[in-house]
Amino acid sequence: MKALQLTRKLAMLLVATLVLTATLMAQNEKADKKAEQAAATKALIDAQRYVFKPQSANPMRGRTVQLTAEYTVKVGKDTIIADLPYFGRAFSAPIDPTKGGIQFNSTKFDYKLETIKKGWQVTIKPADVSDVQQFFLTIFNNGSATLQVTSNNRTPISFNGYVVERK
Repeated sequence: MKALQLTRKLAMLLVATLVLTATLMAQNEKADKKAEQAAATKALIDAQRYVFKPQSANPMRGRTVQLTAEYTVKVGKDTIIADLPYFGRAFSAPIDPTKGGIQFNSTKFDYKLETIKKGWQVTIKPADVSDVQQFFLTIFNNGSATLQVTSNNRTPISFNGYVVERK
């Protein structure tokens, strides 16, 4: 009888040890994947060769708009190319009505990169674009990002999305 109880206790101890070991291994694998993803994102940002792809727009007034078209902000060492929609209040009408949204190519800009706790903050100030004051891009370790656009003639707008490698 005592041998049977001892066998049951040993079996329970063995099962508990196996479950604990499997759990620890799974946690290590998750940590390794997160570290890999953070390193890949950091490499993109350090090379200044990435594309921000927004998935939703958050105007200052109104509701969040889910984006279905392919909008981007392409960041390179010598060029910023922005093609974003705009939802909000404009204080002056555009000269060319076909140029809606936030669209520009800039070769003269200030680029400032700061490291934060869970990622990086990038401030881009285009000097040769009259409407856009600055882009404030927060990129997280997992590749997700938030872009806040401050404009001279429009209310601010922000976008949620992710960054990928620029090809």
